[in-house]
Amino acid sequence: MSLSRRHLLGLGGMAAAASVLGIGACSRAAPAAAEAAPARRFEIMRSDAQWKQQLTPAQYAVLRQQATERAGSSPLDREKRRGTFHCAGCALPLFSSSTKFDSGTGWPSFWAPLHDAVGEQRDTLFGMVRVEIHCRRCGGHLGHVFNDGPRPTGLRYCMNGAALTFEPAASTDANDAGSAWRVPV
Repeated sequence: MSLSRRHLLGLGGMAAAASVLGIGACSRAAPAAAEAAPARRFEIMRSDAQWKQQLTPAQYAVLRQQATERAGSSPLDREKRRGTFHCAGCALPLFSSSTKFDSGTGWPSFWAPLHDAVGEQRDTLFGMVRVEIHCRRCGGHLGHVFNDGPRPTGLRYCMNGAALTFEPAASTDANDAGSAWRVPV
C-alpha cells in the first residue's frame, strides 16, 4: 500500500491529537501525585481556613498556593530603607536590606537570606527544575533562587513581595539587625 498525501496528513493529525491527549493526561495526573505526597511539618501549622482568615487574598495565593505575583506589582521591590524583610505568614525575619539589590526583574531580590530563615525544595512545575524557597518556620512559599546574582554569593533570591513584610531599622540602630546572612554551601 502506498502512502498518499492524504494518508500522511491523516496520520500526522492523529499523532498530534494523541500527543495533546497524552500531555493532557500527564498534567491531570500530576496534582493527584502531589496530593499523595506526605504533608511537610513546620513549627507553625494552621488549617487552610485559619490561613485564609489571617492573610490577604494576595498573601494567601502566594504563601499557601505557590502563586506568583505580577512583576513590578510589589512596593517592596522599590524599598530602599535599612531594615528587615519578614515572612507575611509568621513574621519570621528572612532577609536583611543589606543583601537586597535591584535585579531588574520586578520582584524583590536578595543575594542571601538571614541565617536559618529559609528552606529549599526542588520545584519541577512548568517542566523546568528550579529551587523553591519557603519560610522555614511556617512553610510559606516565598519565591525561587537562581545562580545569576551578584557577589559575594552569586545567587538571586527572587521573592514575591506579597510573601514579605518590611520593618524599617530604628534610626538610632548602628547595626543592621539582619547582618547575619546565611553563607550558601
